[in-house]
Amino acid sequence: MSETENRVSFEITRFDPDRDEVPKQQTYEIPVEPDWKVLDAINYIKENVDSSISHRWSCRMAVCGSCGMMVNGEPKLTCKTALSGYSGTIRIEPLANFPIVRDLVVDIDSFMDKFRRVKPWIIRAKERAEDMENFNEKGTYSQSPAELGAFKQFSMCINCLLCYSACPVVATEPEFLGPAAAALGHRYNLDSRDEGAEDRNETFRGEGTVFSCSFANECSQVCPKNVDPAAAINQAKLGAVIDWAKGLVLPRGGS
Repeated sequence: MSETENRVSFEITRFDPDRDEVPKQQTYEIPVEPDWKVLDAINYIKENVDSSISHRWSCRMAVCGSCGMMVNGEPKLTCKTALSGYSGTIRIEPLANFPIVRDLVVDIDSFMDKFRRVKPWIIRAKERAEDMENFNEKGTYSQSPAELGAFKQFSMCINCLLCYSACPVVATEPEFLGPAAAALGHRYNLDSRDEGAEDRNETFRGEGTVFSCSFANECSQVCPKNVDPAAAINQAKLGAVIDWAKGLVLPRGGS
C-alpha cells in the first residue's frame, strides 16, 4: 500500500455468542485501492488489522453466493460490489432476516429446509439414473433450445440469499418458503425432463408458501443474477391453481 492511497472507514457488525448479548458495531479505517470491492476491504481488515472477524466468502467471482452481506442497509454480493460506489463510512452487516452465528456469518439452516421442500432436482431423471439395467435401451433425455429457454433464467440462482434479506414477507413471516426456494421449485416444474410438478404444486399450495408472497418485487431488484424470483413465484401461483383445478376433474393418477 502506498501512502497516497485513499483511506475509508468501515463499521462492521461484531457478535460473539459466547460473550455478547446483542450485536455491536466496530469501526476500522484502512487504506483502499481504487479497484477494490467491498470483500477486498473486509479481507484486508481480517488479514492485517483484526483476525478475529468472521465472514464467509469463496470464489470472488459472483458464482458461489457465499459472500452476501448488508452494505449500507442493502443486500449485496460483496465480491462484486465496488467501493467506488460509496462515500463516507461504509456499514457492513450480516444478511437481514437470518439468525447471526458470529459477526457477519448467518445461520442458513432454515433456508436449506425450505430448499429441500421444493425438491430441486429432476425427479424422473433421478429414477432413470438408478435403473442402469435399462439405461442403454431408454437412452438420454433430449431437450430443445425452446424447452431450455422456458426455465433457464430461473436456473441461474446461486443461493446467495440476498432475496431473503430484501423480502418484507420473510421479515414478518419467518416460515415463508421464500423467493429462492420458490423460484428453484418452479424452475424444475418448467423442465420438460421432470415429472415432479404434482408434488411441488402441492407444496406450493401449502401454508406459508407462494400465496403468502405480496409481490413487493424487492427480491428481483436485489438479485445479482437477474433470476427474477418474483416472476417465478407469480407463475408458480398460477401453475399450482391450474394443477388444483385439474385435480377436481381428473383424480390423481388418472389418465
